[in-house]
Amino acid sequence: MLKLYGGKRSRAAIAQWYLEELNVGYEFVVLDMENGEHRKPDFLAINPMGKVPAIDDNGFCLWESGAILLYLAEQYGSDPLTPQKRAELNKWILFANATLAPSMFMESSRETEKPKLFTPLNDHFQQHDYLVDDKFSAADVAVGAYIAYMQMMLQLDLSEYQGVEKYIKQISQRPAFQKTIGGGGSNA
Repeated sequence: MLKLYGGKRSRAAIAQWYLEELNVGYEFVVLDMENGEHRKPDFLAINPMGKVPAIDDNGFCLWESGAILLYLAEQYGSDPLTPQKRAELNKWILFANATLAPSMFMESSRETEKPKLFTPLNDHFQQHDYLVDDKFSAADVAVGAYIAYMQMMLQLDLSEYQGVEKYIKQISQRPAFQKTIGGGGSNA
């Protein structure tokens, strides 16, 4: 059985959300980060960086939330991934991890980056329900999780971006989101 390693209030909730969406059986292993459980040899064998999330899928170990989402989409998703679809997923997941999250969670760049990032996102969501092929995907988990976190942790006002607000409202009503990111999960 697939094991997902995380800590309380960690980015493991992102991978957990997607596992719930895919209806993949998994064991959620909560590491006691405060007491250094993520620095013990057993976990370092899974992720030598000592960070969460990480997965062990029957001996295949992987870490980094974006890499995990891409793996899960390929391994357990119902849609075959053409090179183009894989590239679209990669684009949005990399955007979430490398551009969106750092720009918004760093206070020094937040105000200048917000319109640069949310205006095109808003334009997209004014015309589409989801990021790739108008169908919910791993890309929506990556981008949607960070936008939801921004609203929860930063109280980021997105009222001028009605398309983004519509999108967040839509994905936050998904049962898997409610069970994980939305507060119902063991690590939310």
